[in-house]
Order: sequence, then C-alpha cells, then structure tokens
Amino acid sequence: MSGAYHSDLAGKSALVTGAASGIGLACAESLAEAGAKVHLVDIDDAVEKAAAGVNGIAHVIDLTDAQAIETLPAEIDILVNNAGFQHIAPIDEFPPETFVRLQSLMVTAPFLLIRRVLPSMYDRGWGRVVNMSSVHGLRASPFKSAYVTAKHALEGLSKVTALEGAEHGVTSNCVCPGYVRTPLVTGQLEAQAEEHGLERDAVIEQVLLRRSAIKRLIEPADVAACVLWLSGDHAAHVTGTSIPLDGGWTAA
Repeated sequence: MSGAYHSDLAGKSALVTGAASGIGLACAESLAEAGAKVHLVDIDDAVEKAAAGVNGIAHVIDLTDAQAIETLPAEIDILVNNAGFQHIAPIDEFPPETFVRLQSLMVTAPFLLIRRVLPSMYDRGWGRVVNMSSVHGLRASPFKSAYVTAKHALEGLSKVTALEGAEHGVTSNCVCPGYVRTPLVTGQLEAQAEEHGLERDAVIEQVLLRRSAIKRLIEPADVAACVLWLSGDHAAHVTGTSIPLDGGWTAA
C-alpha cells in the first residue's frame, strides 16, 4: 500500500469481521498499515495468528450469537462488515436452517454491530461503516437464494445507515466485488461443477466469470484498497453508495 495513506488512520480504531483470511484479512492488513488499531473478528481461531501479524487484537466469536457481539468493543471508528459464507442449492432443495443462519451472519450481525458502534461514532462526529456486499447485492444468480437475499438486504441497511449517520459525520458504503480469489469462492467450485455438469477448472471462466469482461479473479488486496480509500477523511462525501469491483459485470 502506498505511503500516501500511511498516516490517514493514525489513532483510529477499526473492527473487521471475517478477518481470519481472504478479503477480511486483506482489509485488516491495509487498515493496520495505514495506522489504525485493528480488531479482527472471526469464528476461526486462525484469526489469532492473523491479528498477531498486524499487531491487532483477535476476537474468536460466532457472530450469529447476539450475546457474543455484545463482548466486542463499541468504541470503533471504522467498521468493516465482511463475514459471510455461501451455500449453493436450488430453492426447492435449499435447507431452511442454512438460509436462516446465513441471514443471521450476513444481515443481523452487521445490523447489531452498526447499532453497537454508532453511538461512539456520533459522539466523536466521525465514523466509517464499510459493508462488504457483492455483485450479488446488485444482481442475482441461480442457486444462491440465501446469499443474494442477504447481500440485497445489506445494501438497504447500508443506505439507511448513511442517511441516519450523515449529520453525525458517519458515512456508510457498500463494496461490491465480483469473484475474488478467496476460500469462499474456491470452495464453491465443486458445488458449481456439480450443478452445471462441468469440470471444476471450467467453472471459473464459463460460470463464475461468464458475465465479467475481465476474465480473471479479483485479488483480496484490490478489494482492501477500496475499503481503505472509503475509510479516509477524503471520502467524507462518499456515502450511501455501492462501488462495484466486478470486472465490468454490471456494465453489460
């Protein structure tokens, strides 16, 4: 990350969910390099090693547990709602309990976290909420009913947060990546191959990137760079937006 951002977040605190790997870890690394003290949250205890790598603070909790969320710090300047998971199945075969758990993690938990940190942001007259949406917050795909539903809901939550937070110096935005080179995406390949009757290696180009003009997976660091930019003082008028990082998917 360029030195131009290095001092932007000095003295700020950040909380990143789903921070043990992938986009969340990349965000934690970028925010820490920019000077923020980062709290890394994940259900996977690998987050402890991740936190040590950025001189941050690890929190190993299940974000579908509302009481566990109450143990997280409330005095946060930058909140990055990133935690999530995927399940691939047609609606008529989709396990209801999986649908409910996915909404709990990807909609209810962000709501509870935003609700928790807003009072301290309001008191200081400054805050940044960055919600990791997806191109699936803007478009739909078959076999992803729970994920598409959750991301569309997150988009709405983010916009309401932006409207309520504006007079308090708090911005709220969504970052909407296409397919990123993360465990969540690579973990879909087998399921997608089965659903579409393709070899695993054909899934990336023929299924995942079929609607993308740029035929390569996005790197987590590129998504983190957008999150970092939204977290700076220079982005004070950027709020209520959804920024696609989708290789041209939504342009078509």
